[in-house]
Amino acid sequence: MYPIELTTPMAKDLTDFGFESLTSASAVEDVITNMEGTALIVVNSVCGCAAANARPGAKMAIQNAKSPTKNYTVFAGVDKEATDKARSYFMPYPPSSPSIALFKDGKLVHMLERHHIEGRSAQMIAQNLVEAFDHFC
Repeated sequence: MYPIELTTPMAKDLTDFGFESLTSASAVEDVITNMEGTALIVVNSVCGCAAANARPGAKMAIQNAKSPTKNYTVFAGVDKEATDKARSYFMPYPPSSPSIALFKDGKLVHMLERHHIEGRSAQMIAQNLVEAFDHFC
Protein backbone atom coordinates (compact mmCIF):
# COMPACT_ATOMS: atom_id res chain seq x y z
CA MET A 1 0.00 0.00 0.00
CA TYR A 2 1.22 3.44 -0.90
CA PRO A 3 1.20 6.39 1.51
CA ILE A 4 -1.95 8.48 1.08
CA GLU A 5 0.17 11.66 0.88
CA LEU A 6 1.79 10.29 -2.27
CA THR A 7 -1.36 9.09 -4.00
CA THR A 8 -3.87 11.85 -3.17
CA PRO A 9 -2.72 14.20 -5.97
CA MET A 10 -2.74 11.29 -8.43
CA ALA A 11 -6.28 10.33 -7.41
CA LYS A 12 -7.44 13.95 -7.58
CA ASP A 13 -6.20 14.14 -11.17
CA LEU A 14 -9.29 12.07 -12.06
CA THR A 15 -11.73 12.90 -9.27
CA ASP A 16 -11.30 16.65 -9.83
CA PHE A 17 -12.26 15.96 -13.45
CA GLY A 18 -15.53 14.26 -12.50
CA PHE A 19 -14.51 10.62 -12.01
CA GLU A 20 -16.09 9.07 -8.94
CA SER A 21 -13.67 7.20 -6.72
CA LEU A 22 -14.77 3.71 -5.71
CA THR A 23 -12.98 2.72 -2.53
CA SER A 24 -14.71 -0.50 -1.48
CA ALA A 25 -15.60 -3.80 -3.08
CA SER A 26 -19.27 -3.23 -2.28
CA ALA A 27 -19.23 0.14 -4.08
CA VAL A 28 -17.77 -1.48 -7.19
CA GLU A 29 -20.26 -4.32 -7.06
CA ASP A 30 -23.16 -1.89 -6.65
CA VAL A 31 -22.03 0.16 -9.65
CA ILE A 32 -21.61 -2.85 -11.94
CA THR A 33 -24.69 -4.83 -10.92
CA ASN A 34 -27.02 -1.81 -11.06
CA MET A 35 -25.56 -0.22 -14.18
CA GLU A 36 -27.81 1.19 -16.84
CA GLY A 37 -26.03 2.72 -19.79
CA THR A 38 -22.28 3.00 -20.05
CA ALA A 39 -19.49 3.49 -17.55
CA LEU A 40 -15.75 3.92 -17.76
CA ILE A 41 -13.60 2.50 -14.96
CA VAL A 42 -9.97 3.61 -14.76
CA VAL A 43 -7.60 1.57 -12.63
CA ASN A 44 -5.29 4.36 -11.50
CA SER A 45 -1.69 3.76 -10.55
CA VAL A 46 1.45 5.52 -9.31
CA CYS A 47 3.41 4.51 -12.42
CA GLY A 48 4.59 6.97 -15.03
CA CYS A 49 2.35 5.59 -17.76
CA ALA A 50 -0.71 6.35 -15.61
CA ALA A 51 0.44 9.96 -15.21
CA ALA A 52 1.58 10.53 -18.79
CA ASN A 53 -0.83 8.37 -20.75
CA ALA A 54 -3.80 6.78 -18.96
CA ARG A 55 -5.16 9.66 -16.88
CA PRO A 56 -4.72 12.36 -19.54
CA GLY A 57 -6.07 10.03 -22.25
CA ALA A 58 -9.17 9.16 -20.23
CA LYS A 59 -9.80 12.84 -19.44
CA MET A 60 -9.47 13.80 -23.11
CA ALA A 61 -11.72 10.98 -24.25
CA ILE A 62 -14.67 11.78 -21.99
CA GLN A 63 -14.90 15.20 -23.62
CA ASN A 64 -16.09 13.47 -26.80
CA ALA A 65 -19.66 14.15 -27.95
CA LYS A 66 -20.48 10.53 -27.14
CA SER A 67 -19.10 9.49 -23.78
CA PRO A 68 -20.01 7.17 -20.92
CA THR A 69 -22.95 7.95 -18.67
CA LYS A 70 -20.68 7.60 -15.62
CA ASN A 71 -16.92 7.65 -14.99
CA TYR A 72 -15.27 5.84 -12.10
CA THR A 73 -11.82 5.12 -10.78
CA VAL A 74 -10.18 2.68 -8.39
CA PHE A 75 -6.59 3.08 -7.22
CA ALA A 76 -4.30 0.06 -7.40
CA GLY A 77 -2.06 -0.18 -4.35
CA VAL A 78 -4.41 2.03 -2.32
CA ASP A 79 -7.94 0.62 -2.46
CA LYS A 80 -7.02 -3.06 -2.74
CA GLU A 81 -10.50 -4.54 -2.22
CA ALA A 82 -12.13 -2.12 -4.67
CA THR A 83 -9.41 -2.73 -7.26
CA ASP A 84 -9.63 -6.50 -6.87
CA LYS A 85 -13.42 -6.38 -7.24
CA ALA A 86 -13.21 -4.19 -10.34
CA ARG A 87 -10.65 -6.54 -11.86
CA SER A 88 -12.97 -9.48 -11.24
CA TYR A 89 -15.37 -7.86 -13.72
CA PHE A 90 -12.54 -7.36 -16.25
CA MET A 91 -12.15 -11.11 -16.82
CA PRO A 92 -10.77 -12.69 -18.96
CA TYR A 93 -8.19 -9.89 -18.89
CA PRO A 94 -5.46 -10.33 -16.28
CA PRO A 95 -4.85 -7.63 -13.67
CA SER A 96 -2.82 -4.68 -14.91
CA SER A 97 -2.23 -1.16 -13.72
CA PRO A 98 -3.11 1.17 -15.17
CA SER A 99 -6.03 -0.15 -17.18
CA ILE A 100 -9.26 1.26 -18.54
CA ALA A 101 -12.52 -0.64 -18.96
CA LEU A 102 -15.73 0.39 -20.69
CA PHE A 103 -18.96 -1.25 -19.59
CA LYS A 104 -22.42 -1.17 -21.11
CA ASP A 105 -25.37 -2.27 -18.99
CA GLY A 106 -22.96 -4.02 -16.61
CA LYS A 107 -21.09 -5.95 -19.33
CA LEU A 108 -17.46 -5.34 -20.28
CA VAL A 109 -17.36 -4.14 -23.90
CA HIS A 110 -13.88 -2.60 -24.31
CA MET A 111 -10.60 -2.96 -22.43
CA LEU A 112 -7.24 -1.23 -22.44
CA GLU A 113 -4.57 -3.11 -20.54
CA ARG A 114 -1.24 -1.69 -19.43
CA HIS A 115 0.45 -3.00 -22.58
CA HIS A 116 -2.04 -0.94 -24.63
CA ILE A 117 -1.21 2.16 -22.56
CA GLU A 118 2.50 2.01 -21.84
CA GLY A 119 4.56 3.63 -24.60
CA ARG A 120 1.55 5.22 -26.30
CA SER A 121 0.64 8.87 -26.13
CA ALA A 122 -2.34 10.22 -24.24
CA GLN A 123 -3.79 11.23 -27.61
CA MET A 124 -3.57 7.63 -28.84
CA ILE A 125 -5.28 6.40 -25.67
CA ALA A 126 -7.99 9.03 -26.08
CA GLN A 127 -8.54 8.12 -29.74
CA ASN A 128 -8.89 4.44 -28.88
CA LEU A 129 -11.47 5.27 -26.20
CA VAL A 130 -13.33 7.72 -28.43
CA GLU A 131 -13.76 5.01 -31.07
CA ALA A 132 -15.18 2.71 -28.38
CA PHE A 133 -17.46 5.51 -27.08
CA ASP A 134 -18.72 6.23 -30.59
CA HIS A 135 -19.62 2.55 -30.96
CA PHE A 136 -21.05 1.76 -27.50
CA CYS A 137 -22.27 5.04 -25.99
